[in-house]
Amino acid sequence: MAEIVLVRHGQTEWSMAGNHTSYTDIDLTTDGERQAREIGNLLAGRSFAAVISSPRRRALRTAELAGLRVTEVDEDLTEWNYGRYEGITSAEIHRRDDPTWSLWTDGAPGGETPAQVGARVDRVLEKAAKLLDDGDVALVGHGHCLRVVGARWIGLGTEGGGLLKLDTATLSVLGFEHGTRVIQQWNSGQ
Repeated sequence: MAEIVLVRHGQTEWSMAGNHTSYTDIDLTTDGERQAREIGNLLAGRSFAAVISSPRRRALRTAELAGLRVTEVDEDLTEWNYGRYEGITSAEIHRRDDPTWSLWTDGAPGGETPAQVGARVDRVLEKAAKLLDDGDVALVGHGHCLRVVGARWIGLGTEGGGLLKLDTATLSVLGFEHGTRVIQQWNSGQ
């Protein structure tokens, strides 16, 4: 059966520092570009019926350097909108605003709720699942959003993404076992 391959973009200055990055459109670091080329090596020989990417430069550049031909750009694959928390770290948020804050349950003030992110991810998965009849599908995106993709694929709520660590420039594979949706591979690479 065909699979959905998740590709998290390569390293950026903000991902390296742990800063929440959603709508800020920043470039890959030199290491991030190297990582993206390494993803291409991991995908060598694999073909895709569709490659759907976030519109952010870091995702599109990762796809390009990995040798993936993007067939569709989809806003639903953008990173979780962090609102007021854009550009700052979780440690800063805990120290400054709320020591018990969790993106997975609380969402982001001025940004998206878990339910909003889950709804967009569900649309992406519905589209990708239909494309599986034609072959494998790659989704190129961002850490928190792709973690939600993994969680929703296996029937968990949005908050289930909090249980799935996802590093930059990694591959994950969603598929089936005996007709049941499973995570076949997670956070591979590097």
